[in-house]
Amino acid sequence: MSSIVFNGSYITKKDTGIGVVSRELLNSLSSQKITSLIPKDLGIKGDIYIPNNLSPGQGFRSHCRRLYWLQKVVPSIMDKLNAEYFLSPLLEAPIFENVKSIVLAHDVIPIRYPSISFLTLYHLVYIPLILKQSKIVLCNSTSTANDLNKFYKVPKYKLFPIKLGYNNKKYYPIKKTRKKFFLIIGRHNPHKNLERVIKAFSFAKINDYKLVFVGAADKRYTPSLLKIIDDLNLRHLCIWKGWIDDEEKLLLLNECQALIIASLWEGFGLPALEAMACGTPVIASERGSLPEVIGDYGYCVNPFDIQSIASAMNAVINDKKCFEKAFHKGPARAESFNWFETAKAIEKIIYSID
Repeated sequence: MSSIVFNGSYITKKDTGIGVVSRELLNSLSSQKITSLIPKDLGIKGDIYIPNNLSPGQGFRSHCRRLYWLQKVVPSIMDKLNAEYFLSPLLEAPIFENVKSIVLAHDVIPIRYPSISFLTLYHLVYIPLILKQSKIVLCNSTSTANDLNKFYKVPKYKLFPIKLGYNNKKYYPIKKTRKKFFLIIGRHNPHKNLERVIKAFSFAKINDYKLVFVGAADKRYTPSLLKIIDDLNLRHLCIWKGWIDDEEKLLLLNECQALIIASLWEGFGLPALEAMACGTPVIASERGSLPEVIGDYGYCVNPFDIQSIASAMNAVINDKKCFEKAFHKGPARAESFNWFETAKAIEKIIYSID
């Protein structure tokens, strides 16, 4: 396989979505011809250490630093190493230099659900350039591949859907008593559909149960969710947590009644996979990639229909064999999503273009 520089700049001490994918891919790819670019001070081994101020979540200045680093520093690193490909676990790469890039696309939600923001502008201007110049575009689902073809007109011959994976050493069934709460993991952005989930919880009339939200608060969206909760007199039934570590997530996934991921759209839906691995019921949207992930496991709902979401909550509570079925079926299905198989698939694709 050709020499490759791997973009590990999204790996942080508190990984979320893309950071998790970056870390697991790096751990699973053959290290023989991979040169990793890793932020320093993370306590993990890297080949070339890069500044920590490139990490995500640090605002507009951070984005500008990343763009400069990608356009000026990365091509220089590629030249010095005589590397053939730049492998990026997200849609970013050098565009003004002759660098052969292989990128992984996760979703086009900022285009599907646009807002007046830097992120939308980023997807309207920068992302099309990345997609055009990339040698190959890996996609985390067939749904994402179809979206790239539909919204960005990326030719299908450049699109390669691959399965992502989960870490079976971090997520697995443990003998815990199921408690009376439903779990929601993720950001508070509108496409996560939390407003309807909250209203469905109220509609279901299950006042001896609670909703536990895991994910950082967002000053743009969280206040409106809190207002809905107060309007429905649900404040005492809602628990808000920020970022949590893997140990706490494992515990919550094994104690909850079900994970609810009733998003208007997901590019993949990693929490659904982690819940399946724990033998936990999943209430999932019928839209986007989630049906690809859960198959016939769990409860598919219409994310626009509050009653549909509420009915699924009641179905979990009233099905006496629900947890027994989930325990046997969930981990078995999750096993088909394996990071080493993901890495093998990527390496096979790279071999095919060498």
